[in-house]
Amino acid sequence: MTIEFTKLHGLGNDYLFIDTAKYPIANAPELSRAMSHRHLGAGADGIILIEPGKNGADFSMRIFNADGSEAETCGNGIRCFAKYVYERGMTMKTDFVIDTLAGPNRVALTVKDGKVDRVRSNMGKPKFDRAEIPMLGAPGQVKEEAIDIGGTTMHVTCANIGNPHAVFFVDDATKVPLAEIGPKVEHHPAFPKRTNVEFVTVQDRENIVMRIWERGSGITMASGSGSCGSALACMITNRTDRRVNVHLVYGTLTIEWAEDGYVYQEGPATEVYTGTWEE
Repeated sequence: MTIEFTKLHGLGNDYLFIDTAKYPIANAPELSRAMSHRHLGAGADGIILIEPGKNGADFSMRIFNADGSEAETCGNGIRCFAKYVYERGMTMKTDFVIDTLAGPNRVALTVKDGKVDRVRSNMGKPKFDRAEIPMLGAPGQVKEEAIDIGGTTMHVTCANIGNPHAVFFVDDATKVPLAEIGPKVEHHPAFPKRTNVEFVTVQDRENIVMRIWERGSGITMASGSGSCGSALACMITNRTDRRVNVHLVYGTLTIEWAEDGYVYQEGPATEVYTGTWEE
């Protein structure tokens, strides 16, 4: 079967989108591993399936990482998803709901000349209790807690915003050896469902620099949920205010933990190309 796909990215975090109404997918994990390969496939951080809405939502989104594992949610993927369905006339709404494994995500689109310029999405209410991360250990929040990573003591702050995040504050996030430390944290026995790993440098109370090792995908250029998790870690340790600009490799996301208790992320989405894949 020939599958048509479209590659989009959110600040360099790239995914291959497939409309399952046109192209039913029998084995998404296997397909994601093949298509995502940077040398033998189309090259991406994973694939995202566009499905009919469930639970009252307008659409449903399933995310499969480059290693074939399924993710609960994806902040950059959500923005790209919204751009894809709007610009293809699958909806005329500029405010609608996308269902994910982490729950419903409401998106609000800024449209210019018929094209989606920016997307603001509601990532839900954060969780901080250890059992909700999940992380092994005594109940309570995980804030700057000592953890042994390959014989080195590091200090981790955790948050769950639909998926788990382990955040480390460092002097220069751009110089962290992600490929060395990232997998050690992702697969640490303290995290029974593995975890996303973020390294953060705080510039001031409104700006942080973040780099990420993404669970199931490795080093990625950006992460919407990772930006949320990093910002939340800064907020609960009183390093920043509740609205933060997260500076990534190819641009900036704005994260707000609003007074209504929900976390909102806002940023761009970019379409790269459409191609075909011979399954």
